[in-house]
Amino acid sequence: MTFRRFTRLRWTPPFRHALLASAALLCSGAADAQMTLQGPGDSSLTLGLWLRASYVNAEEARPAGGSAYDSGFTMDSVRLLSAAKFTRRFGATLTFERPPAKDMQLLDAILQFELAEGLNLWVGRLVPPTDRSNMAGNQFANVWGYPFVSLYPNAFTGRDDGVLLWGNLYADRLLYSVGVFEGKNRGSGLSNASSEPLFAARFAWSFLDPEPGYYGTSTYYGDKEVFTLGAALMSQKDGVGVAGARGDYRAWNLDALYETRLRSGGVLTVEAAWYDYDTDGVADVAPADPLCSRVSNCGGALQADAALLTVGYLIPHAFGPGRFQPYVRFQRLDPDAGARAEQWDVGTNYVISGHKARLTAVYSSAKTQGATSLDRFVLGLQLLY
Repeated sequence: MTFRRFTRLRWTPPFRHALLASAALLCSGAADAQMTLQGPGDSSLTLGLWLRASYVNAEEARPAGGSAYDSGFTMDSVRLLSAAKFTRRFGATLTFERPPAKDMQLLDAILQFELAEGLNLWVGRLVPPTDRSNMAGNQFANVWGYPFVSLYPNAFTGRDDGVLLWGNLYADRLLYSVGVFEGKNRGSGLSNASSEPLFAARFAWSFLDPEPGYYGTSTYYGDKEVFTLGAALMSQKDGVGVAGARGDYRAWNLDALYETRLRSGGVLTVEAAWYDYDTDGVADVAPADPLCSRVSNCGGALQADAALLTVGYLIPHAFGPGRFQPYVRFQRLDPDAGARAEQWDVGTNYVISGHKARLTAVYSSAKTQGATSLDRFVLGLQLLY
């Protein structure tokens, strides 16, 4: 049983198979050091602790013009994970997280049933089917910060309450996942006062080594030869705007991950994604609007196209206990109304034990059309147990 998960935090930092059929809330076996207590029969309890901390020096725009730098240390995330397996085909996941400057919050609460081989039913608060970035999250991404171009609506760090059917077929080469969720703007005066549900689906095919499980990762550090194409779709009637000016929400994306071991012994990783967000031509309510004060998944949708490209190289030779993995990432968000935004991230990971223990140093430059660029430097530490 292995844990796996994800954060959807934007600028400030957001099991391999299901807990059933010897699957848990983490795919790829990236974090396999957690403690498992065996019970009678097939029952067990697995516990995990994930930590992310960073030093950030960031340039911030000032209302009066110009910019200034601010810096400091942040405990980006403290996450407590538990996965209970009651029978061979029935389990549950409960996860809590403490984001920066906030109290501990419920992150995942999932009842997990294996209905048949390749058919799993999950019910509760969980990550809907979306792009690889969200399915991997900060902990299993190449770059420290979550990509700002991944804009699927969510109630809390990529989650929503709903029902999900998913599975792996054809020797685990095909991942399918479809779900129905509460969705956004469910409140008085908002566009979805009638409580229309949100539908989400994701399909992915692995051409080389399979990637079994529901969640994903952005790198296997050379443990697999990977070429996987994925597609996600999300739709909700009356998902945008307010009661007097509402529109339907639709979004889709294509993503790809290619990773191969080179003759030199190094590992080349390329990740790319394209996004199309559609708000039916309606301007969504702002998340800070008073109408959103009692709604957890509210506002902020944009009509836009976006793209992401990340290239990384894991150096073959070790330096001390780890290996360096330099990378570069480019993001671009082009809204129909508003200024285009771009960001470059250039940095390196120092990989000590895969995703379980790594250091990061990354420089970012964010540019919004019509404004000066803003720089940011981050030193990060990640420990997963």
